[in-house]
Amino acid sequence: MKKLILSVIALVTLTYATEVQAQKNPMVGGAAMYANKDIVDNAVNSKDHTTLVAAVKAAGLVETLKSTGPFTVFAPTNAAFDKLPAGTVETLVKPESKEMLTKILTYHVVAGKMDSKAIAAAIKKGNGKAELTTVEGGKLWAWMDGKKLVLKDEKGGMSTVTIADVMQKNGVIHVIDTVLMP
Repeated sequence: MKKLILSVIALVTLTYATEVQAQKNPMVGGAAMYANKDIVDNAVNSKDHTTLVAAVKAAGLVETLKSTGPFTVFAPTNAAFDKLPAGTVETLVKPESKEMLTKILTYHVVAGKMDSKAIAAAIKKGNGKAELTTVEGGKLWAWMDGKKLVLKDEKGGMSTVTIADVMQKNGVIHVIDTVLMP
C-alpha cells in the first residue's frame, strides 16, 4: 500500500513538474519573465508584484536578490498582501519596521535553485511532504494537493503556488497566493 501511495505521489508531482516546465518565458502580472534577467529585473515588470517589489526595496534586499544567488523565491502577489490585516503592509514598509519586514521577506526565500522537479523530488523523499529551510532560518513544508503545490508556514498558514518555475538567471520564482509568516 505504501509503495502504491508513493507511486501515485511521484506520478502527480512529475506530471505537475512536466506541465510547468513546458512554459517558456511565462507571463506574470502581464509581463513576460525572461530567464536571462535576474529576480528583481523581472519582478519590477509584473503588475501583480508591485507590493512585493516595494517591500524588497524598503527592506534593502534589492542588491541581494540581484546577486548571483541562486535563490528560490516564493513570491506573493499583490492580492496575497491584500489578505493581510488592514494597515499591515503600510506598517511593515516603514523604516522602523525594516527588521520585521526583512524577516518576513527572507522567509519566502530558499537558498539554491529549486524548480518544481527538485521540490517534487524532496516531497517524494519525505514520503509526501518536504521540509524546506528558508534564508531567514525558518521552516516551510511543501506537499501536493492534487496538481497544486501547497506550502505551510510556521504559523500554520497555507499558500498555493499559482505559477511555478519562473526561471531567472539567478534562481527561480514560484508565484504564491498568500503571504507566508515565520
